[in-house]
Amino acid sequence: MNNLVFLSLPGFRPSDLDKMPRLSALMASGDRQPLSASFPAVTWPVQANMLTGCRPNQHGVVANGFYWRESHEVEMWTASNEKILAPQVWDLAHQDSPQIKSAVWFPMLSKECGADYICMPAPVHNPDGSESLWCYTRPTEYYGNLLDALGHFPLKNFWGPLSSIDSTKWIARSAVMAATRFQPEFFFLYLPHLDYAAQKCGPESPEAGQAVEELDLVIGKLVDGLEAAYDGSNLTWLAASEYVITEVDHVVYPNRLLRDAGLLSVRVEDGLEYLDLVGSRAWALVDHQFAHVFVRDADPVAIDRVVQIFAQQKGIAEVLAGTRRANRAMDHERSGDVILISSPHSWQAYYWWEDDDRAPDFARTVDIHRKPGYDPVELHLDTADRGVPLDASLVRGSHGAPVQSQSQCGIVLSSRRDVLGEKPLADVDMAGVMLRQLNVPRGV
Repeated sequence: MNNLVFLSLPGFRPSDLDKMPRLSALMASGDRQPLSASFPAVTWPVQANMLTGCRPNQHGVVANGFYWRESHEVEMWTASNEKILAPQVWDLAHQDSPQIKSAVWFPMLSKECGADYICMPAPVHNPDGSESLWCYTRPTEYYGNLLDALGHFPLKNFWGPLSSIDSTKWIARSAVMAATRFQPEFFFLYLPHLDYAAQKCGPESPEAGQAVEELDLVIGKLVDGLEAAYDGSNLTWLAASEYVITEVDHVVYPNRLLRDAGLLSVRVEDGLEYLDLVGSRAWALVDHQFAHVFVRDADPVAIDRVVQIFAQQKGIAEVLAGTRRANRAMDHERSGDVILISSPHSWQAYYWWEDDDRAPDFARTVDIHRKPGYDPVELHLDTADRGVPLDASLVRGSHGAPVQSQSQCGIVLSSRRDVLGEKPLADVDMAGVMLRQLNVPRGV
């Protein structure tokens, strides 16, 4: 069995290889195939697709967050691995061959997963609202070793206006340390760097091109480090796009439209408007290029009204309600009653207020947990007044919509021949590819 390293690369496009000499050289003798992300083409669902071989209607990861109807709580970016309702590659490997050791570095739902070695950000949320830097690791004490050698994981560079190559560098350097010590047979790494500039400035921007070059340098050092860590053992490398970021020039505000229709309610505190999850008949949890609309008590009249509102809305390509959600494998109890899917050139913002003076206090801050939806405008924080502008038109790139054109299609590469087969692949095929390389017969 060859040891296997899998690089999960959000925003990675086939054309990026022209600016990536180290990655190109690594994969020069291997296979390459087009790779399509399943809907919704966003981080959590795609990573779950890759690791389970299932779609959201089976593994239950329907977005980058969840709305828990019984408690009326939104959970964004804090969930643990138990939310994935299907066995993952390391679980299947353990079932077949307990001696196969796996390391998982930074996939967002890896906390408390079944892998043998884990590292992912887990900042401590203090009572005063501040955060203390920390990472969840297995073994538990291993973050102390990483901290001594590398300093804290630079969380500020992992998302938001200060996003930079430094977070990806830390991930790569810590992975080399872990491989040197533990030498797992399977190593899954999430390298996020291409996610930032392409959303902020557009995928064809000079900034996005520079990010590609920066990532390639880190991959080169990672390759050198892991080859040394495994000391001559055979390594098979896989590098796969999670999704492709496309240009956007239009934005839809589902919650404003639901409010205009009398379906969404707000509560006012100190003159500011907050979403009333209990009182609203319908509201939208937005996530890049799609949204889950949750309808109180699944009221069929309200569901029909939501469908009517968005059926002809500019920037919305599909409106799925009831059994039609199965058309995109989103017929799961965690899904919204209605799912809104953007056109490729458009995305969806969470705003519900019309007057910016009445926006909630968190709207102008980098706060991925309190906002009931994803907010890429955080990338545009104004350094002068340290506030996030309330101008969704600033966003130049997005993802999440179904893959319908070559421009939305990613790529998967292998360092050896006869790994990927002869046909284009989807994200759900990656689990089978990985398991076959680990000689686990459950591979599909």
